[in-house]
Amino acid sequence: MRLNVVDTDRCVGCQVCMFACSRLHGQPGLGANRIAVRSAGGMERGFVAVVCRACADPPCAAVCPNDALAPRKGGGVLLKPDLCTGCGHCRTACPVGAVFWDEKDQKPMICVHCGYCARHCPHEVLAAEES
Repeated sequence: MRLNVVDTDRCVGCQVCMFACSRLHGQPGLGANRIAVRSAGGMERGFVAVVCRACADPPCAAVCPNDALAPRKGGGVLLKPDLCTGCGHCRTACPVGAVFWDEKDQKPMICVHCGYCARHCPHEVLAAEES
């Protein structure tokens, strides 16, 4: 499974995808989301959904000094929390800014492409597709 942003022009900035993701990970509000909706310049320019692009050769994993990010079948990465020291190199290395941070645990939060956010997007901006 791979999550794709299929139509950015449809995004109205409602953040339902973000709330769905956070809820899936057991937190109310936006504390645990692995996706973001950012303004591309206000209502005139619209919004952009920021999510892991499932890189075939993920730069976030390449810079991890402890191999805490393992390449995932279909692209992207899976976190091995016990190996992560919270250095933050993965955040810096992500070309699209899709490595979010758990302030409490001091570890990255990265989309695992489950498709939960896409199922809740009311405007079909996101799609979970077989990879």
